[in-house]
Amino acid sequence: MLYRLLSIVQRQRTSPGWQTWSSARSSTSAAESHSVALPAQAQVVICGGGIMGTSVAYHLSKMGWQDIVLLEQGRLAAGSTRFCAGILSTARHSSIEQKMADYSNKLYHQLEQETGIQTGYLRTGSISLAQTQDRLISLKRINSRLNVVGIPSEIISPKKVAELHPLLNVHDLVGAMHVPEDAVVSSADVALALASAASQNGVQIYDRTSVLHVLIKKGQVTGVETDKGQIECQYFVNCAGQWAYELGLSNEEPVSIPLHACEHFYLLTRPWETPLQSNTPTVVDADGRVYIRNWQGGILSGGFEKNPKPIFTEGKNQLEIQNLREDWDHFEPLLSSLLRRMPELETLEILKLVNCPETFTPDMKCIMGESPVVQGYFVLAGMNSAGLSLGGGAGKFLAEWMVYGYPTENVWELDLQRFGVLQSSRTFLRHRVMEVMPLIYDLKVPRWDFQTGRQLRTSPLYDRLDAQGARWMEKHGFERPKYFVPPNKDLLALEQSKTFYKPDWFDIVESEVKCCKEAVCVIDMSSFTKFEITSTGDQALESLQYLFSNDLDVPVGHIVHTGMLNECGGYENDCSIARLNKRSFFMISPTDQQVHCWAWLNKYMPKDSNLLLEDVTWKYTALNLIGPRAVDVLSELSYAPMTPDHFPTLFCKEMSVGYANGIRVMSMTHTGEPGFMLYIPIEYALHVYNEVMSVGQKYGIRNAGYYALRSLRIEKFFAFWGQDLNTLTTPLECGGESRVKLEKGIDFIGREALLQQKQNGVYKRLAMFILDDHDTDLDLWPWWGEPIYRNGKYAGKTTSSAYSYTLERHVCLGYVHNFSEDNGEEQVVTADFINRGEYEIDIAGHRFQAKAKLYPITSYYFTHKRRKDDVELSDFHGK
Repeated sequence: MLYRLLSIVQRQRTSPGWQTWSSARSSTSAAESHSVALPAQAQVVICGGGIMGTSVAYHLSKMGWQDIVLLEQGRLAAGSTRFCAGILSTARHSSIEQKMADYSNKLYHQLEQETGIQTGYLRTGSISLAQTQDRLISLKRINSRLNVVGIPSEIISPKKVAELHPLLNVHDLVGAMHVPEDAVVSSADVALALASAASQNGVQIYDRTSVLHVLIKKGQVTGVETDKGQIECQYFVNCAGQWAYELGLSNEEPVSIPLHACEHFYLLTRPWETPLQSNTPTVVDADGRVYIRNWQGGILSGGFEKNPKPIFTEGKNQLEIQNLREDWDHFEPLLSSLLRRMPELETLEILKLVNCPETFTPDMKCIMGESPVVQGYFVLAGMNSAGLSLGGGAGKFLAEWMVYGYPTENVWELDLQRFGVLQSSRTFLRHRVMEVMPLIYDLKVPRWDFQTGRQLRTSPLYDRLDAQGARWMEKHGFERPKYFVPPNKDLLALEQSKTFYKPDWFDIVESEVKCCKEAVCVIDMSSFTKFEITSTGDQALESLQYLFSNDLDVPVGHIVHTGMLNECGGYENDCSIARLNKRSFFMISPTDQQVHCWAWLNKYMPKDSNLLLEDVTWKYTALNLIGPRAVDVLSELSYAPMTPDHFPTLFCKEMSVGYANGIRVMSMTHTGEPGFMLYIPIEYALHVYNEVMSVGQKYGIRNAGYYALRSLRIEKFFAFWGQDLNTLTTPLECGGESRVKLEKGIDFIGREALLQQKQNGVYKRLAMFILDDHDTDLDLWPWWGEPIYRNGKYAGKTTSSAYSYTLERHVCLGYVHNFSEDNGEEQVVTADFINRGEYEIDIAGHRFQAKAKLYPITSYYFTHKRRKDDVELSDFHGK
């Protein structure tokens, strides 16, 4: 039998689709391109002829760009694309990946008709199996999100699974999810079809042409150097797959693209005596770590083992991917799991064990977007074995990014700029992908943390806090305390507790929150991004006035909360800026904004030698003192009055704390509670912390972590960037209009868009939801991403949530939309529309009643706490 997946490229040469494409572009035929001179210049050069590169070329040409060259070092679709298992699944935990997969499904469905090239597209449906109740809960959460965006899906019983796929052993199942419109497809043929359509739209395609490095001048792409000569260009797109890492480092100004390859195994069998029907559903048995699909009447089955094998750590790999060495001993656990799920396979002859490279990223999400150090250098790579499912949508969003300056969806969690160079160490990547690959099928409960690549960036207080029971989470490589375990708690049991229900740390965080409200707590927030912008004249103020939405021309010492907006008025960053003196500003941003914010400021700030932007994140340790007794602690340590009369809210003053000078003290806490932020020169950190804890003993001081911070800020309706705010949300949509200088006649990025939005009205609105009929001890918890229903109709989804220990109820934040019942189009959302609705939050298929509010709860509500049964949620501003 001809092994189709391993000979796909050879067969392309004689297939009708290949001949059609060749005749349409004889001058640049892939068969002849090695003898054809490259063009001297182009607008865009794309490196990589797999499904990513061809998808980007296809979408750019569809959007009207024509001066495009695609280069492939081997043959088109001859890299990892041709080894792809061909399963197209829309069942994704991530909302943006779900949208990308849904778009890919629709695109591939019509591609054959558009191009005349057979892609092997067949709508088989998929079945995701659950062996445990926790896995079923995870599937129910995905199912509820699929349903609200129009993707048919249902939770089914084991009996129904057996009806859909009679060969499956279902005795150990508790349920499953069926997605009837999922499909299988030939990934290499899809890439060829995309290339054919792109070629017909003017894209020039050359195979057997290697990109040696990208030419860069003054931080801007100017061309590429290939083994066939140079091409001048404005844009370069790195779609080089497993080679993307090395290619990024080959430039004079290296571009960090953190990904690493692992071996990936799947087997192929001969057909059954009665061949498996072509529309047999694909199967994902995540608890068994295997996937199964029909393949020419037999099966194709692979999985994600617990002990993956990283490869090419030294950068050694092949020009064109060949089948790597079989390793049956390594594959044996997956084979055993497969036989348990399909016992009749024992009688079937195995043709081949395929072993091919697959690339993974440090956080299991693909990488796309523009380099923070080189303008015009874009990346689409690191697909974590989901390249086929995500390829169509990923290519579309990246093309939009290049053509319009931004994609039409919020893709921050996939943005290359979420990483720093620190995540590109080969050792880090090798160790991290060994954890990431098994996690593809591991159960993903809320608030889980990576275990590898840890303690990379730490505060000077790390050892001291760790000795006091700190449990750690990681953000942008930085260790941050989640909570502090009391001496009488079982640390090991607490760390191993994984659940969708009430977590074991509930009581610990409650005590930390209580201390924040009644005494004083210390939270180490050193991970926050910190920049200083200074100038010799007024350049700093003038530049920041244009870059930020709020008025920064304030008296020295004042702190301004402001957004850094894009041209559409969406948040590129949400930050606090203190005016240190007439010509110097201190900027505090979220931890994961360090690379993105730096790149944005560098892009838009004038190239003025008298203007200095400095990243001082590493220079300062940040301590957050939260609580009513914080003022007493600082007063005693500084011998200075810290009362509101002497130290008003949102004020910054440089002062002494203990023996240490030069401490920047700010009267803010990021939570709405009283207290201070202390930005301490790093050499004084341990001294100041010790002094604060020593003096604070008489005031009941204790350490606290980010879980307490999260609870406090959500119950006070504080929206955070990256969770509640993103590039597609504006200040007018989240109640931030007071932080915008619209009426002052000062120009800033996004002003025109906000003026237009103010005139036309907003189409979504951030609201707070307090769950009514939810039992904290017995019911599933909301975490984020849950569908919101208004009067029984889908109206949006939650962006963040936390248990409010003050309200004794769960609080969610989320955006409400007004979808027309006639055509589903969005309409203006008014305050009246929000207030007149009856709301429910869908948690894994169960809807809980909720009250929606547009304004924070009054301070009375928090200072005069009543019994839960007596609470009337009408004590809000704006009622």
